[in-house]
Amino acid sequence: MPDFKAEFRDKSLFVRLFGRNVYAVGGFVRDLVMDKPSAEVDILVTGFPLDEIIRRIKPHGRVDLVGRSFGIIKFTVRKKTYDVALPRTDSAADQPARRHRDFLITADPALPIEKDLERRDFRCNSMALRLADGALIDPFGGREDVEARRIRLTNRRAFPEDPLRVLRVARFSSVLGFAVDPEIYDIAKEIDLRGLSVERINEEMFKILLLSKCPSVGLEELFKLGALKQLFPELYRLTLSIQDSLFHPEKDDFGHHSVWHHTRLTADQATAIAGFAGLGREKKLCLLLAALYHDAGKPATAHWEYKRGRMAITNNGHDLASERIVRKVLGRFRIFSWNGYNLRKMVPLLIRSHHRLSELWLNRESVTKKAFNRLAAETQGEIELLVYLDAADRAGRKERLVKSLDRQGKWLLRRFEELNVSGETIKPLILGRDLIRLGVPPGPAMGKILKRLYGMQLDNSFETKAQGVRAAESLIKGKKA
Repeated sequence: MPDFKAEFRDKSLFVRLFGRNVYAVGGFVRDLVMDKPSAEVDILVTGFPLDEIIRRIKPHGRVDLVGRSFGIIKFTVRKKTYDVALPRTDSAADQPARRHRDFLITADPALPIEKDLERRDFRCNSMALRLADGALIDPFGGREDVEARRIRLTNRRAFPEDPLRVLRVARFSSVLGFAVDPEIYDIAKEIDLRGLSVERINEEMFKILLLSKCPSVGLEELFKLGALKQLFPELYRLTLSIQDSLFHPEKDDFGHHSVWHHTRLTADQATAIAGFAGLGREKKLCLLLAALYHDAGKPATAHWEYKRGRMAITNNGHDLASERIVRKVLGRFRIFSWNGYNLRKMVPLLIRSHHRLSELWLNRESVTKKAFNRLAAETQGEIELLVYLDAADRAGRKERLVKSLDRQGKWLLRRFEELNVSGETIKPLILGRDLIRLGVPPGPAMGKILKRLYGMQLDNSFETKAQGVRAAESLIKGKKA
């Protein structure tokens, strides 16, 4: 009687080629136990040398040998790519600040599958499923851990050898909703993470932000595991900074009104808003990164001030300080564009302007189109993202996730639409070629005229190209006079 019935498109092909020697391993098996079948399948083949595996699969698809030295090949059949591996053992290279890639990997087709599973990070990932009959190979109690929704180490001695596993603890806890075995915290705090590449750090952080229903879980795990202090010092400072308890009543389980707790709640609310707003992954990541660092400048700008009859904590100018900090963070982690979306440009712009919307709302009876135009231009037309960040920041004062925008957020979106202010409408109507036609040669003088005209456009002095040309003619005549 099979343990599980694993079905995926090319299962029969692998069974036909390798019989009882082919297994699905890792996350696919874990997700199957959770009754959440995954489309991603990693394949393990025992008993066959790599050259023989290649010879057998090559007639059926494309083989990429880029990982051959590690006992792994990529096999693509009908546009679906599988990692096909031999059983392996890992041993850490002797490095003072070990990087994720500093491992001695030995592939051995004769190695028992249990030995391959032993090298994996967590028991919930240390299972294999024999494709021929659905038998579950579970020497470390992974199924029990999945059903108990917990993360325990497969090999306590091997865990420190790969620093990336510390970040994976946080990611799995956040994405899967698993509790972390307290033993892991004691081991993790002694692990040096400085050798991790920024690419691997970004990959784990992005998965926490994009794949979690509540990213706050993974963020708090990074804090508890010591990763926040080592890798994200700008965020770690938020854990040591308090906020005014009347303006920010939210507090953690121990009663602390920290900027960190507010930041975690803001990230959760931003995730909820991204969901009902239907944001794509690129804009969702932009929103989440802005939520994560929107208050990064508060520790440096915190002051006590006597106002409204009491001493209150204020953070005047923290939005500009946060913008400066996040620009440095994005540079340090070499974050530029992601899937074609310019995070390096947009995240700081959102953070810099995230309080400006409240000014529009507070002055809603008198504010003019000029203010909406100016704000849209300052954020490169990403009006919706700015409104969503502003709403998430406000909602970050409570635990319950929002299901729709609040009154302020709805009014702002509606008003931008009523005034016909969008990324399209704020594009300059008058360009250099228009001035050339009017006899203005390229150069600094043209640049000054274009800047003046764009300011006039944003101030609503003209709304059509024809009106803009007339305004340009007047400026040119004035300069000649």
